[in-house]
Amino acid sequence: MATPNQEDYLEAIWFITQEKGYARVTDIAERLNISQASVSKMLRRLKADGLLEVERYRGLSLTPYGESQGQRLLARHRILERFLEQLGVSDPAVAYHDVEGIEHYVSAETLERLSALIQYIDQHPEWWDAMIHNLPSRK
Repeated sequence: MATPNQEDYLEAIWFITQEKGYARVTDIAERLNISQASVSKMLRRLKADGLLEVERYRGLSLTPYGESQGQRLLARHRILERFLEQLGVSDPAVAYHDVEGIEHYVSAETLERLSALIQYIDQHPEWWDAMIHNLPSRK
């Protein structure tokens, strides 16, 4: 994906199409909290990039390439979300905000290492619990 903005759209379309089987401009605008005109403009770009299929009166769907990119973005989002959860970020709104800020700038190498760390934490929770309890408390 070229820009964080395009990634946000693609991720939103992926989620909506998973829920409903298709997406509409109004669905995307509502999910991203933006105007329908802005959505229409971006949809033209995504279609030109081969990520999106538009069927008149039937809604939008992702191309196979768009689907694979959407799944990649979702996996990235979930890894970061899981990492923040493991760090003890308990407020879902804070975690969501942080993931949205981080996800567009994290490298593939860093993401791969975070994923490996999460797997290690899952396999060795006592190690992680000891480490977390040694972090300075927030006051």
